[in-house]
Amino acid sequence: MSLSPLFVEKAFGDLPGWDDDDHQAAFAAFRRSAFHVLTKPYRSGALGVDFHAFADAYAEARIVSPANRSPVLTRGEARAFFERHFSPALIPAEHGGAGLVTGFYEPQVEASPVRTDRFSLPLLSRPADLVDIDESNRPAGLDPYLAFARQTPNGPVEYPDRGEIERGALDGRGLEIAWLADKVDAFFIHVQGAARLTMTDGRLVRVTYAAKSGQRFTGPGKILSEIGEIPLAEVTMQSIRAWFKAHPDRIDEILWQNRSYIFFRQADVEDAALGPIAAAKVPLTPGRSIAVDRLLHTFGTPFYIDAPTLTAFDAKPFRRLMIAQDTGSAITGPARGDLFAGSGDAAGEIAGVVRNAADFYALIPRALVAGAVR
Repeated sequence: MSLSPLFVEKAFGDLPGWDDDDHQAAFAAFRRSAFHVLTKPYRSGALGVDFHAFADAYAEARIVSPANRSPVLTRGEARAFFERHFSPALIPAEHGGAGLVTGFYEPQVEASPVRTDRFSLPLLSRPADLVDIDESNRPAGLDPYLAFARQTPNGPVEYPDRGEIERGALDGRGLEIAWLADKVDAFFIHVQGAARLTMTDGRLVRVTYAAKSGQRFTGPGKILSEIGEIPLAEVTMQSIRAWFKAHPDRIDEILWQNRSYIFFRQADVEDAALGPIAAAKVPLTPGRSIAVDRLLHTFGTPFYIDAPTLTAFDAKPFRRLMIAQDTGSAITGPARGDLFAGSGDAAGEIAGVVRNAADFYALIPRALVAGAVR
């Protein structure tokens, strides 16, 4: 596998704000991936950042300091770690110019373990008849986009979509994990792919993505913009929620146009400071984990993001080292990322307004760099 000519070689001194970042926080996120890969390696992305080239960095990240048995490095030590093992390269956007970052978070909402008059909207687990689809089992005529389908005696067919499921297509199967009070809350949990549920019986429960019905995702912001309800430049999670609050009779009309439906599984909240276990199979780190296009990029890759117009995280230009630890169906292209803001309402306020131009610098293992980048 050869490194893509897309990468443009840079020096660490070319990265705006590099010296001022908290590399220690990024190292902690990187180290979680370093331990996970002992169980299952990551797949190398199509841009040629070979997973095996991370071996030395991962091995060093797993070492516990012999002086104090602590895995924590100082900021200076963490910065030296990344500079020792990696070389930065700018990733141009597909059509030139800057890339794009958005934000995501883990909602926290109240829920009930049983259906009540107030809590009547279910989060569902994966149905037994939902099967993964690829070219080995795709029947003729089935939409080539579909990666999931319903298994029938006559072969796979398209699964019921959001509207059909919410109208009762899966009722009576015992798939309900928990019940929510608000349809818009439930929808945004589907969008984020995870949530912390504060149960009425006192428990704190996490749900994370298990599968989806397979159809294409259509965001409500796009729909509301196209029908003239919210100007595109003003579409945020907050403006969408405000529109739904003002038009409760039109919620189904808008949301059912997004045919994709998400199924969940229950998981423990082992560390309240961290997010859910995501696609890279490690807990997400608030402000340090980024979702990328997994077909192009390799999980575990450090990315330095320079988004000077983004100030929602800490009231100053966003210039941070992030670790690729998640993906998403809307995250496509080499210079496209989704920043994990954390859990709860405060994180949602941040994530909901993030849509900013950004320069993407991939930190590429030095073993791959010599003579390979422009």
